[in-house]
Formats: sequence, C-alpha cells, structure tokens
Amino acid sequence: MSTVDASLAIAFRELHHRPSAPLLLPNAWDHASAAALAAAGFPAVGTTSLGVAAAAGLPDGAGLTRAETLRLARRIGGGPFLLSVDIEGGFSDDPAEVADLAVELAEAGAVGVNLEDGRADGALTPPRLHAAKITTVKSAVPSLFVNARTDTHWLGGGRDAETASRLAAYQDAGADGVFVPGLTDPASIAAAVDATALPLNVLATPDGPSLTRLAELGVRRVSLGSLLFRLALGAAVNTAASLRANGVLPQTSSVPGYAAVQALASPGS
Repeated sequence: MSTVDASLAIAFRELHHRPSAPLLLPNAWDHASAAALAAAGFPAVGTTSLGVAAAAGLPDGAGLTRAETLRLARRIGGGPFLLSVDIEGGFSDDPAEVADLAVELAEAGAVGVNLEDGRADGALTPPRLHAAKITTVKSAVPSLFVNARTDTHWLGGGRDAETASRLAAYQDAGADGVFVPGLTDPASIAAAVDATALPLNVLATPDGPSLTRLAELGVRRVSLGSLLFRLALGAAVNTAASLRANGVLPQTSSVPGYAAVQALASPGS
C-alpha cells in the first residue's frame, strides 16, 4: 500500500468541494506548460493524454504511452501545484497492473489520476472491469484521488440512463470523483449531477455553459482536456504559415519572452 502526502491529498479533495466555484483544472503536456500554468496561479494541473501521446508521436487512447506518462509525472510531480495524471484506461485491463502504475504515480508526486472507460475502438470497457480497476487502485493507494471517467456521452448518442448506471457503479467501487466529457446540454449535466453523490467533472467547450452556469448546475470540476495543447499547436503552425504568406510576423501580445520561459526551468535542470 502506498500513500499520497496527507496535506496535499486533503487540499486536492477540498478543491472539489468549494461552494463558490468549480475547480478549473487546466491540462499540461510537458514541464514548461505545467510550470507556466502553475505560475499563472492555478493550484492544480492535470495532464492531457493526447498532448503526451502526440508529443511522442503516438496515438492517444491506445494504451501505448504508459512510459511517457510516468516519465512526465516524475518530471513534474512534487512541483508547486497539485498534479492529477490522465492515465487513459490505465494502460491495461489487469486491475493489478493499473494499481501498480497508480503506486508509481503517487511516488512521483501525483495526488490524483483520471481513469477512463473509453476504448480505442470506440467501445466502452465493461462497467464491472472498470469498477475493479477503481477498487484495486484505491486499495493500493487509498489517498489518491480517482476521477472515474465514462465516455458514454463522448461517444455520442446521449445515453443518460447508461451514464447514471456507470456513475453509480464507479461511486460504489470507491471513486472520489466522476467525469463525463461530452456533456454540454444543461439538462444532461443536471441529470449527471443528480445521478451521483460524487463531485462531477465536465469538459469546458466553446459551445457549452459558462463556468458560472456550470457552478449553478452543481458541477464541481471543469477540465480543459487537450484544448490548450491543440491551441498551442495551431498557433505555432498558423504563425509560421502567416510569415510565409505575408512576409512579416503577426503582432502578438501574450507570447512569453525568452527569460520568462527560462525561469520555468526546475532548479538543477
């Protein structure tokens, strides 16, 4: 059995139970992005599995980035922010192997993990198996915050009833929070909130409710997922393409300077 530092575990849990506003959890893909978000005042930072996978030239959601995920956690864990790590489906269908990874992540300084039931082929992990992963992880690292994600809405088709059933199963399995990406309709968000006693996490989207509205609906955590990584990638390509097309660089006001980025380096790096 492994543990997370008690004060950090409590601090992260409390961020999910604030009466004023949901926890806004931005997602990083490397040391610089995590350090920059922490420097901007975000007390907790998640990782994005797409960003980690794409940076390594690998597909997301295919269970291929266990080593890269653990390497990043060891690089940024224990920093000046609370770290939650996206581990896809745990990179295994053996609950014991998923628990072994959770132990390594806790030792690296992570206070939470995001564990999803979506599969690369578009199917969902059987709820009993996903529940077994949750239970085994919590047995191995009781203080680790397990955010149990179900992709019932992410895969399309609504599925409010199936969502409610899976949320109940994951709550019974010992999850600390639940995540339903793809929810944008206020009625479905409210239904998911009502389906569980755990803090509900949703994904921020341009066409979804505002943070204020999400708070009113009872959402307790809002993630950005891969959005920041995709924005950064798009901005890089668009800047290069604009220079090629116009001969001059576009005006930018929010780009950090060289010295500011250098300051993000860890001591001793």
